[in-house]
Amino acid sequence: MASKILTKNRLPAVVRRLKAQGKRIAFTNGTFDILHLGHVTYLQKARTFADVLIVGVNTDRSVKTYKDPNRPVNPQQDRIKVLTALACVDYAILFNDPTPLTLIQAIQPEVLVKGADWAIKDIVGAREVIAWGGKVKRIPLVKGRSSTRVIKILKLA
Repeated sequence: MASKILTKNRLPAVVRRLKAQGKRIAFTNGTFDILHLGHVTYLQKARTFADVLIVGVNTDRSVKTYKDPNRPVNPQQDRIKVLTALACVDYAILFNDPTPLTLIQAIQPEVLVKGADWAIKDIVGAREVIAWGGKVKRIPLVKGRSSTRVIKILKLA
């Protein structure tokens, strides 16, 4: 079986093949640092919206632009390998841009998924996905579960 980890070069061919097979694609993105129950629950739910789930994973460099400079805790190669070990994740791809818009435009998913903490008007790519007839789904977060919370607890230990 081909790797679940996509590259920019491999992405177009994989997307073309999936769409030719009539597969519906869901896309989501994030850091996914210190994988926890909230992440897994979110990804499992995201997978239920389509036949295939592709996850965009922020590179280490891009994470540092919007989180603490000491983040991520786990390097990008570890994070993407852990994610692709999950049965609910069909493919994952690293991205270095400030937003996943370029990836969303390249994939043209039928479903764009984000956490319910995001208003649809603030979700990058929502306007585009809706314009080509896709849907935007928001998933409630698991209360009290976050990588930031785990890091705070570890600092107290």
